[in-house]
Amino acid sequence: MATIFFADKRCAPRLTESLQEGRRYDSGAVDAPLVRGSTLLLAALAAALAFSSTAGASEGRVLVAEFQNDVNPVTQDYLLDAIERGEREGYAAVVIEMDTPGGLGSSMRSIVRRILAAQVPVIVYVAPAGSSADSAGAVIGMAADVLAMAPQTNIGSSTPITTGGEDFSKDLRRKVVNDAAAYIGELAREHGRNVSEAERMVREASNLGAREALRRNVTDVVASDYGDLFRQIDGERTRPKGLTLATPAGTGIDRIEMSTWKRILDVLIDPNIVALMLSLGLIGIVVELWNPGLIFPGTVGALSLIVGLYGLQVLPVSAAGVLLMLLAAAFFVAEAFIVSHGALSVAGAVTFVVGSLLLFDPAGEAYQVSIQVSLAIALTLAGLFGFGIAKAARARSAPAAVGTHRLVGEAAQVRAGGLVFVDGELWRARSADGSPLSAGASVRVQSVQQEDLELVVTSPDPPKGPE
Repeated sequence: MATIFFADKRCAPRLTESLQEGRRYDSGAVDAPLVRGSTLLLAALAAALAFSSTAGASEGRVLVAEFQNDVNPVTQDYLLDAIERGEREGYAAVVIEMDTPGGLGSSMRSIVRRILAAQVPVIVYVAPAGSSADSAGAVIGMAADVLAMAPQTNIGSSTPITTGGEDFSKDLRRKVVNDAAAYIGELAREHGRNVSEAERMVREASNLGAREALRRNVTDVVASDYGDLFRQIDGERTRPKGLTLATPAGTGIDRIEMSTWKRILDVLIDPNIVALMLSLGLIGIVVELWNPGLIFPGTVGALSLIVGLYGLQVLPVSAAGVLLMLLAAAFFVAEAFIVSHGALSVAGAVTFVVGSLLLFDPAGEAYQVSIQVSLAIALTLAGLFGFGIAKAARARSAPAAVGTHRLVGEAAQVRAGGLVFVDGELWRARSADGSPLSAGASVRVQSVQQEDLELVVTSPDPPKGPE
């Protein structure tokens, strides 16, 4: 037991004596290391209590991540963050409430790998009624510890297709389909589900409703709501992880959804938005090159290009599409400096359309630039550059708007002191016939004497000669 020392270094009196005599201990005589140790111990206990209370708050609760979107890098990060939170905060399970048409294969596989490695049970619940887990969504469902479906939902149609929706060539199709079928089949096997039906979703694009999926052992549970779901799965052990599900009656639910920033990023990777941002960036940069020092067009153009490049960074792109887009930009920029009578603008518009349609070819059918959007952007670019070229040609053919020669033929008004007012300026002037100029008279500039910077004026309507 630690000894308390006193300032006079004598032995401490007994407690009874201290109480009787009303003595008070000198606080400054307490051993400093002991105080520090006690403080650290109390802080550690407080932290442990806080941690245990936080963990206890999540015990008996389930984290539900609403997922009504396609599978892409942004939604991938959202779902991975939800699983990580479920592990970190000790939730009984993480539920992915799914309604998706599918999406990118690369993002799908990243989500599947995270679900398989999760230390918390992950439940995919296709809900509410009317929802579906199609294509990549069906594969993610097969990776879940529990695959549940609400009535009037469906799952399947996982056959890989080309970006245009057509089938692959024979040899390539065999490779791609066999790979996808083996992938979903192995997930189904390890989780105790129907392997042949899972492979049929890939090979034959089969799609099953909730009741039929349950009958064929494709899904584990059909539940009308979360109370029904928790009642059916409580106490079950997952395969192959062997995790025990603890969802007794009264299990609470914490719902999360994509943040506003994630939603903004999700919009920015829309291929149509990417194409629009790239075209706005091109226009802003070209206008700034035409009129250096405006700043605003260049700033907007640079920001638009950065936003467009973010989409190119996130989504898989075709090298041919990128090169065609760069070539289109080069055509439009060259049009601003080379007289081609619109030929370069037309070439840029055609190249832009072809490039934008090929740009996201590897991303799949869900991530393609609409032909209508592509044509609208190309025609707008061609129209803007055509308008600029026409204005430039008109400016070249028009007489110079500066210099004294522009005053010839202009109407003027005589002021006092032999001056005339013309085009907002006062000039010294004399009449062409030598007659005096009367203040207030209207005259017309006949010529400009460059040596003396003097105007020669006549009456506004000189008399006609004899016929």
